Amino acid sequence: MSTGTPARLDGGTSLEQLTDHLWEAVLEGDEYAATGLILHAVDEGLDAESVLLDVIATVQGKVGAEWAANRISVAREHAATAINERAVAALTLHPAARTAPTRGRVTVACVDGEWHALPARLLAEVLKLRGWQVDYLGAQVPAPHLMSHLHRTRADAVALSGSIATRLPTAHAAITACQTVGVPVLVGGAAFGPDGRYAELLGADAWAPDARAAADILARGPLTRPRPDHQQVDDLPHLVDQEYTLVSRNSASLVRSVFTGLEDAFPAMRTYGDMQRERTAEDLAHIVEFLAVALYLGDEGLFARFLTWTAEVLVARGVPAQSLPPALHLLATELKDFPRASRIIEHGTQALTTGHISTGNPA
Repeated sequence: MSTGTPARLDGGTSLEQLTDHLWEAVLEGDEYAATGLILHAVDEGLDAESVLLDVIATVQGKVGAEWAANRISVAREHAATAINERAVAALTLHPAARTAPTRGRVTVACVDGEWHALPARLLAEVLKLRGWQVDYLGAQVPAPHLMSHLHRTRADAVALSGSIATRLPTAHAAITACQTVGVPVLVGGAAFGPDGRYAELLGADAWAPDARAAADILARGPLTRPRPDHQQVDDLPHLVDQEYTLVSRNSASLVRSVFTGLEDAFPAMRTYGDMQRERTAEDLAHIVEFLAVALYLGDEGLFARFLTWTAEVLVARGVPAQSLPPALHLLATELKDFPRASRIIEHGTQALTTGHISTGNPA
């Protein structure tokens, strides 16, 4: 958002006010009001890219924050996201949002296992507005299907989106596969870290913090063609210790062992109903998933940030975060012969007990 004079529609409505009105519409589940607001804004001359990134994307960010704070339910979060997606679709049909391709061809996709498609869709539409021919493949694109598409279309670049850090090993495989056929890869999304640290670690050719920056990078000129002989192991030599592989393969048994021991280590769990026990098992599965990806990346901080974010989410839902340290102790006992895993768990436990609480996405 600019710090200067805010953009205004007819009648003096500011960009901020439009954002507030859209938030009210998606929160009420009013698809017609939401799409009407967006179309009216473009009718009155508001730049389509600004509507996408300064209005719709801002509202979607608030949807996620309100879910994390337990102020809206999962159902309302899903409904709000669906309405934002419809608003994007409505905008793309507006005559003012139609731009003839004058640049190259870009494939935009989410990594395999990534269901948060709206960030990628926003990027795809911004690139179209800027004159690119865009192939938008949507959520959860398996690498073999992505490669088949690249062989057929000969894209100038691939833009990969990822919101959840646990999909980074899959993203790494996709990045390497694209580079093998000579197509450079630009990545973005919360999964790659706020400063893009994991993009560089996984060998991506470029990283952007948001859709506008991604479009700017591509506009500056072709990305450097990657080396075709690049291999995943070249980026992460620490994986030779096999800790990531062993934890990933045994994740289900680790969750079962910790869940069984937690009733004694955290007696309050004995009073849990079926739903609470199911949620506890899901939380333990997420803990093991994030431990595995921290092992993959060799990054203790990622696991610590996930734990402190999880503690905030639990507290917001009236669940005592005191259940986390006993669970971590049990997990550390199961993995006592894994030096890197033990260090990562210890670092995460310290972050919880010293009150270093996360303020954002766990990635």
